[in-house]
Amino acid sequence: MMTEEQMKAYVKKIKLLPLFYHDEIEVCKEMVKALYVAGIRCIEFTNRGPKALENFKLLLTHRNKNYPDLVLAIGTIQNQKQAEAFIEAGADFLISPFFDQSIADAAYLHKKLWIPGCMTSTEIHIAEVAGCDLIKLFPGNVLGPGFVTAIKPLFPRLSFLVTGGVDTSKENLTAWFNAGVVGVGMGSKLIKEEVLASRNYAVIEAETTKALAIINSL
Repeated sequence: MMTEEQMKAYVKKIKLLPLFYHDEIEVCKEMVKALYVAGIRCIEFTNRGPKALENFKLLLTHRNKNYPDLVLAIGTIQNQKQAEAFIEAGADFLISPFFDQSIADAAYLHKKLWIPGCMTSTEIHIAEVAGCDLIKLFPGNVLGPGFVTAIKPLFPRLSFLVTGGVDTSKENLTAWFNAGVVGVGMGSKLIKEEVLASRNYAVIEAETTKALAIINSL
Protein backbone atom coordinates (compact mmCIF):
# COMPACT_ATOMS: atom_id res chain seq x y z
CA MET A 1 0.00 0.00 0.00
CA MET A 2 1.34 3.42 -0.99
CA THR A 3 1.61 6.29 1.45
CA GLU A 4 -0.23 9.53 0.74
CA GLU A 5 2.95 11.12 -0.62
CA GLN A 6 3.73 8.09 -2.78
CA MET A 7 0.19 8.10 -4.14
CA LYS A 8 0.49 11.79 -4.97
CA ALA A 9 3.73 11.17 -6.87
CA TYR A 10 2.12 8.25 -8.69
CA VAL A 11 -0.88 10.31 -9.82
CA LYS A 12 1.47 12.95 -11.20
CA LYS A 13 3.40 10.26 -13.05
CA ILE A 14 0.47 8.53 -14.79
CA LYS A 15 -0.71 11.70 -16.64
CA LEU A 16 -4.06 10.26 -17.81
CA LEU A 17 -6.89 9.44 -15.41
CA PRO A 18 -9.96 7.88 -17.09
CA LEU A 19 -13.19 8.21 -15.15
CA PHE A 20 -16.55 6.48 -15.46
CA TYR A 21 -19.60 5.11 -13.68
CA HIS A 22 -22.05 2.38 -14.62
CA ASP A 23 -24.86 0.61 -12.78
CA GLU A 24 -23.96 -2.82 -14.20
CA ILE A 25 -20.96 -4.45 -12.55
CA GLU A 26 -20.14 -6.58 -15.60
CA VAL A 27 -19.91 -3.44 -17.71
CA CYS A 28 -17.64 -1.92 -15.06
CA LYS A 29 -15.38 -4.97 -15.17
CA GLU A 30 -15.16 -4.88 -18.97
CA MET A 31 -14.36 -1.17 -18.82
CA VAL A 32 -11.52 -1.81 -16.39
CA LYS A 33 -10.19 -4.56 -18.64
CA ALA A 34 -10.26 -2.35 -21.76
CA LEU A 35 -8.52 0.52 -19.99
CA TYR A 36 -5.94 -1.75 -18.39
CA VAL A 37 -5.06 -3.44 -21.70
CA ALA A 38 -4.65 0.03 -23.23
CA GLY A 39 -2.00 0.81 -20.62
CA ILE A 40 -3.97 2.58 -17.89
CA ARG A 41 -2.85 1.89 -14.32
CA CYS A 42 -5.07 4.34 -12.46
CA ILE A 43 -8.85 4.70 -12.83
CA GLU A 44 -11.39 7.00 -11.17
CA PHE A 45 -14.74 5.35 -10.56
CA THR A 46 -17.24 8.14 -10.02
CA ASN A 47 -19.76 8.26 -7.19
CA ARG A 48 -22.60 9.20 -9.54
CA GLY A 49 -25.20 6.49 -9.22
CA PRO A 50 -27.20 4.37 -6.78
CA LYS A 51 -24.81 1.43 -7.03
CA ALA A 52 -21.60 3.40 -6.70
CA LEU A 53 -20.50 2.01 -3.33
CA GLU A 54 -21.67 -1.53 -4.07
CA ASN A 55 -19.97 -1.66 -7.47
CA PHE A 56 -16.82 0.00 -6.18
CA LYS A 57 -16.42 -2.69 -3.56
CA LEU A 58 -16.89 -5.38 -6.22
CA LEU A 59 -14.37 -3.64 -8.48
CA LEU A 60 -11.82 -3.56 -5.66
CA THR A 61 -12.20 -7.31 -5.21
CA HIS A 62 -11.93 -7.77 -8.98
CA ARG A 63 -8.83 -5.55 -9.04
CA ASN A 64 -7.13 -7.40 -6.23
CA LYS A 65 -7.63 -10.70 -8.02
CA ASN A 66 -6.81 -9.67 -11.60
CA TYR A 67 -4.97 -6.32 -11.71
CA PRO A 68 -2.94 -5.92 -8.51
CA ASP A 69 -0.93 -3.00 -9.92
CA LEU A 70 -4.05 -0.97 -10.79
CA VAL A 71 -4.90 2.03 -8.59
CA LEU A 72 -8.63 2.62 -8.05
CA ALA A 73 -9.75 6.08 -6.96
CA ILE A 74 -13.26 7.18 -6.12
CA GLY A 75 -14.49 10.48 -7.54
CA THR A 76 -17.41 12.87 -6.98
CA ILE A 77 -17.07 12.63 -3.21
CA GLN A 78 -19.34 15.38 -1.85
CA ASN A 79 -19.38 15.01 1.93
CA GLN A 80 -17.63 13.43 4.91
CA LYS A 81 -20.03 10.49 5.12
CA GLN A 82 -19.28 9.47 1.53
CA ALA A 83 -15.56 9.95 2.08
CA GLU A 84 -15.53 7.69 5.13
CA ALA A 85 -17.66 5.01 3.44
CA PHE A 86 -15.35 4.74 0.44
CA ILE A 87 -12.20 4.93 2.56
CA GLU A 88 -13.54 2.05 4.61
CA ALA A 89 -14.30 0.17 1.39
CA GLY A 90 -10.64 0.49 0.39
CA ALA A 91 -10.39 3.39 -2.07
CA ASP A 92 -6.79 4.21 -2.95
CA PHE A 93 -7.55 7.95 -2.99
CA LEU A 94 -10.44 10.41 -3.21
CA ILE A 95 -11.42 13.14 -5.68
CA SER A 96 -14.11 15.82 -5.30
CA PRO A 97 -15.62 18.43 -7.63
CA PHE A 98 -15.12 21.13 -4.96
CA PHE A 99 -13.35 21.88 -1.70
CA ASP A 100 -15.04 20.78 1.55
CA GLN A 101 -13.30 20.99 4.90
CA SER A 102 -15.07 17.91 6.31
CA ILE A 103 -13.72 15.79 3.45
CA ALA A 104 -10.26 17.26 4.01
CA ASP A 105 -10.51 16.30 7.68
CA ALA A 106 -11.62 12.73 6.90
CA ALA A 107 -8.79 12.24 4.40
CA TYR A 108 -6.24 13.66 6.84
CA LEU A 109 -7.48 11.42 9.65
CA HIS A 110 -7.16 8.31 7.50
CA LYS A 111 -3.93 9.45 5.78
CA LYS A 112 -5.56 9.23 2.34
CA LEU A 113 -4.78 11.42 -0.64
CA TRP A 114 -7.69 13.72 -1.45
CA ILE A 115 -7.78 15.88 -4.57
CA PRO A 116 -10.32 18.72 -4.32
CA GLY A 117 -11.82 20.46 -7.33
CA CYS A 118 -11.38 24.22 -7.68
CA MET A 119 -12.50 26.83 -10.20
CA THR A 120 -11.26 30.15 -8.83
CA SER A 121 -8.06 31.53 -7.32
CA THR A 122 -9.91 31.95 -4.00
CA GLU A 123 -10.91 28.28 -3.92
CA ILE A 124 -7.35 27.24 -4.81
CA HIS A 125 -6.02 29.43 -1.99
CA ILE A 126 -8.44 27.88 0.52
CA ALA A 127 -7.40 24.39 -0.56
CA GLU A 128 -3.72 25.27 -0.27
CA VAL A 129 -4.17 26.69 3.24
CA ALA A 130 -5.93 23.43 4.19
CA GLY A 131 -2.83 21.49 3.14
CA CYS A 132 -3.75 20.36 -0.38
CA ASP A 133 -1.00 20.66 -2.97
CA LEU A 134 -2.52 18.62 -5.80
CA ILE A 135 -5.62 20.36 -7.14
CA LYS A 136 -8.19 19.39 -9.77
CA LEU A 137 -9.23 22.29 -11.99
CA PHE A 138 -12.87 21.79 -12.96
CA PRO A 139 -14.55 22.28 -15.35
CA GLY A 140 -11.68 22.50 -17.80
CA ASN A 141 -13.84 23.41 -20.79
CA VAL A 142 -14.96 26.57 -18.98
CA LEU A 143 -11.56 27.52 -17.57
CA GLY A 144 -9.32 26.77 -20.56
CA PRO A 145 -5.53 26.31 -20.70
CA GLY A 146 -5.03 30.06 -20.37
CA PHE A 147 -6.37 29.90 -16.82
CA VAL A 148 -3.64 27.44 -15.85
CA THR A 149 -0.96 29.65 -17.37
CA ALA A 150 -2.29 32.64 -15.45
CA ILE A 151 -2.58 31.04 -12.00
CA LYS A 152 0.56 28.90 -11.89
CA PRO A 153 2.83 31.81 -10.91
CA LEU A 154 0.43 32.59 -8.03
CA PHE A 155 0.66 29.05 -6.65
CA PRO A 156 4.20 27.80 -7.33
CA ARG A 157 3.92 25.08 -4.66
CA LEU A 158 0.85 23.45 -6.24
CA SER A 159 0.34 20.91 -9.01
CA PHE A 160 -2.78 20.86 -11.15
CA LEU A 161 -4.87 18.21 -12.84
CA VAL A 162 -7.69 19.23 -15.16
CA THR A 163 -11.01 17.48 -15.77
CA GLY A 164 -14.04 18.42 -17.83
CA GLY A 165 -13.95 18.95 -21.57
CA VAL A 166 -10.47 17.47 -22.09
CA ASP A 167 -10.53 15.44 -25.30
CA THR A 168 -8.22 12.98 -27.07
CA SER A 169 -7.00 15.32 -29.81
CA LYS A 170 -3.31 16.16 -29.95
CA GLU A 171 -4.13 19.88 -30.08
CA ASN A 172 -6.20 19.80 -26.91
CA LEU A 173 -3.80 17.64 -24.92
CA THR A 174 -0.80 19.67 -26.06
CA ALA A 175 -2.49 22.91 -24.98
CA TRP A 176 -3.19 21.61 -21.47
CA PHE A 177 0.25 20.11 -20.85
CA ASN A 178 2.01 23.13 -22.32
CA ALA A 179 -0.02 25.27 -19.91
CA GLY A 180 1.50 23.30 -17.04
CA VAL A 181 -0.94 20.65 -15.82
CA VAL A 182 0.58 17.42 -14.53
CA GLY A 183 -2.31 15.27 -15.71
CA VAL A 184 -5.76 15.17 -17.27
CA GLY A 185 -8.95 13.40 -16.30
CA MET A 186 -11.19 12.16 -19.12
CA GLY A 187 -14.75 10.94 -18.91
CA SER A 188 -17.27 11.23 -21.74
CA LYS A 189 -14.70 12.55 -24.21
CA LEU A 190 -12.79 9.29 -23.89
CA ILE A 191 -15.58 6.88 -22.93
CA LYS A 192 -18.35 8.10 -25.21
CA GLU A 193 -21.92 7.30 -24.17
CA GLU A 194 -22.89 5.73 -27.50
CA VAL A 195 -19.79 3.52 -27.48
CA LEU A 196 -20.46 2.41 -23.93
CA ALA A 197 -24.13 1.79 -24.73
CA SER A 198 -23.11 -0.54 -27.58
CA ARG A 199 -20.55 -2.25 -25.33
CA ASN A 200 -17.85 -1.57 -27.91
CA TYR A 201 -14.93 -1.91 -25.55
CA ALA A 202 -12.45 -2.26 -28.42
CA VAL A 203 -13.13 1.35 -29.42
CA ILE A 204 -12.54 2.53 -25.85
CA GLU A 205 -9.29 0.57 -25.72
CA ALA A 206 -8.15 2.05 -29.03
CA GLU A 207 -9.03 5.64 -28.04
CA THR A 208 -7.25 5.24 -24.72
CA THR A 209 -4.15 3.81 -26.39
CA LYS A 210 -4.12 6.77 -28.79
CA ALA A 211 -4.50 9.32 -26.01
CA LEU A 212 -1.70 7.75 -23.96
CA ALA A 213 0.59 7.75 -27.00
CA ILE A 214 -0.05 11.45 -27.59
CA ILE A 215 0.56 12.33 -23.94
CA ASN A 216 3.77 10.29 -23.81
CA SER A 217 5.04 12.05 -26.93
CA LEU A 218 4.62 15.55 -25.49
